[in-house]
Amino acid sequence: MPIKKSAFKSLRQAKKREIKNEKIKANLKYLERKFKKFLAEKNNEKAKEFFLKLQKALDKASQKRVINKNKAARKKSRLAKKLSR
Repeated sequence: MPIKKSAFKSLRQAKKREIKNEKIKANLKYLERKFKKFLAEKNNEKAKEFFLKLQKALDKASQKRVINKNKAARKKSRLAKKLSR
């Protein structure tokens, strides 16, 4: 446990951020799972809908620095490639 007041505050902030970031990452995983499920079922209309949601979520996550911007771009590119097949 931290001794100094500032270190204790920093720990509190880190815990809050960790919880928030985990929620964002969990949502990304959920959207990606749904997207891949619809691709496997050959339901392109639903897959396209989830792809747009996933793109928006990836952009927001990279903007908030939950994930790296290059990772977001790479994921979007790879998923778009799968959708176009």
